Amino acid sequence: MFRSFAASLGALAMGLVAFRGALLGEPTGSVALEAITAMAVFAVVGGMAGWIADVLVRDAVEQAFRKRVEWYREELSDTELTEKGSTRD
Repeated sequence: MFRSFAASLGALAMGLVAFRGALLGEPTGSVALEAITAMAVFAVVGGMAGWIADVLVRDAVEQAFRKRVEWYREELSDTELTEKGSTRD
């Protein structure tokens, strides 16, 4: 997830800087340097944001899974106790 965030934010930043340079008629050399710098900075920021999001999503999924497994085990043990206590012939 962090790679896609990094690539997305980096490309967006680079595109916006290039667009701004084209609108204002700035020299290509300075626009290219600014665009590459913006891409690098925003790729790092996007990578960190993606890493944080990945950790949060994994933690939430793991907690939900553990909760569901615990519920299943409780229901299974309740069912076994009911069957053991029944008076089947």
